[in-house]
Amino acid sequence: MRAICFRDIKQLDVCDLAEPEIETAGDCIVKVEMAGLCGSDLHPYWGREKGLDAGTVMGHEFVGRVVVAGSQVRELVEGDRVFAPFSSNCGDCYFCNHGLPSRCRSGQLFGWRSEGRGLHGGQAQYIRVPLASGTLMKVPDDVSDELALLLGDNLSTGFFCTDMANVQPDGTYVIIGCGNVGLMALKAAQIKGCHQVIAFDPVADRRLLAEQLGATVVSTEQAAEEVVRRLTEGRGADGVLELVGMPAAQRLAYQLVRPGGTIATVGCHCDATFAFSPVDAYDKNLTYRTGRCPARYYMQQLIDHPAIRQMNTRSFITHYFSLDDGPRAYELFSHRQEGIIKGVFDLR
Repeated sequence: MRAICFRDIKQLDVCDLAEPEIETAGDCIVKVEMAGLCGSDLHPYWGREKGLDAGTVMGHEFVGRVVVAGSQVRELVEGDRVFAPFSSNCGDCYFCNHGLPSRCRSGQLFGWRSEGRGLHGGQAQYIRVPLASGTLMKVPDDVSDELALLLGDNLSTGFFCTDMANVQPDGTYVIIGCGNVGLMALKAAQIKGCHQVIAFDPVADRRLLAEQLGATVVSTEQAAEEVVRRLTEGRGADGVLELVGMPAAQRLAYQLVRPGGTIATVGCHCDATFAFSPVDAYDKNLTYRTGRCPARYYMQQLIDHPAIRQMNTRSFITHYFSLDDGPRAYELFSHRQEGIIKGVFDLR
């Protein structure tokens, strides 16, 4: 099969690999029909996260059809169209049963193998899915591959971030980072009835999309501070949703949030320290919330939401690629070229 494989920092190959096989009775083999290119994929690509084995198949977002189901998989059969969160989960442990399947004791991230252990990703023609009964969900017939793909990560993460920030209809909120997850968070805030959202991003194409979705957009930190002061009578934002995962974004979030406000972070931080101190947090009565989105939980909660079913995915997915376009797709995405916001690999 064809697959996009990690070789080294900023080095990817499109490889011919053996098709995956059933390894345990709870596995499924899925023929991938669409795979996503996510900002998190850039962490090992740029070397911000280290330890990824050379030869690992990239990607943790995928939609496809079951081609083989293990003997213990009762809910799924050959031909079922399925989608997945970015990590496997058993569906039975304490964390899976309490809304936090992203911390399943048996779970693993797709597209992450280190020292020979872990799971290959979904940017391939086929993928092995362990714990398939707890991990995979069937895609309803009236849900597109694109929407299912977004629900498996970006859209669920956007909703998770608004939940952590306790977004309320009458509040003022700032989104730092208008990549696809930031745009999903903006959409989620609006679905919750909030219309006072300020979106910060230095990239013009991203600001344009955020503005088209109804946000007040700013391009500089100074402008963000000025707009927040003006709209809140100098108090600061009720919540800041930080979706970048860099120290500068964390520092800006602290500057913009009001005393007693909340910073919600889903950007994957790789630095060892915070951009503000415990004293700073204390002096602002700050609530800081962060963590890996329990995407499988949100998939279940959101799949039948009327506003989600009506979403126009063309507003968020800007580029379609083949697997053979893999290195070029990563190059475009990593340098934010050609207006790319969200790219997908179309294998249909």
